[in-house]
Amino acid sequence: MLSTTATPPRIQSGIFSYLSLFTSVGTLLCCALPSLLVLFGLGATLASALSEAPWLVSMSHHKNWVFSLAGLLISSNFVYMYALAPKFQARKGACDGNDPIACQTASRFSRIVLWCSAALYAVGCFTAYLLGPILTWLD
Repeated sequence: MLSTTATPPRIQSGIFSYLSLFTSVGTLLCCALPSLLVLFGLGATLASALSEAPWLVSMSHHKNWVFSLAGLLISSNFVYMYALAPKFQARKGACDGNDPIACQTASRFSRIVLWCSAALYAVGCFTAYLLGPILTWLD
């Protein structure tokens, strides 16, 4: 028998948005930021950052897993926001009937967070996987 105390769609949407943002920032920190710092001649800054946060090194050793997980979360959030959330909002009780603006504001904020996550992920992917080969090819 299914439980009747399900998580409200607004809370699920917020959780997915924040997880997507967290993982995309993680990909940016582990793999994109070090490459950009070295590209701009800030190798000493990178060495200092790695001595203060040694977990970045182990995270960058597993960048394929980090990027795969982040991509999965971000893509599932896109499916949720654009395919599932409108169906949830169409149901009775998904949004407060007395305050429909609150549901629209929460949905708009979640979409902004989602697109920021996707942009950070794209920058991280470009820097981690494409920037090196492009610069090598241009040399």
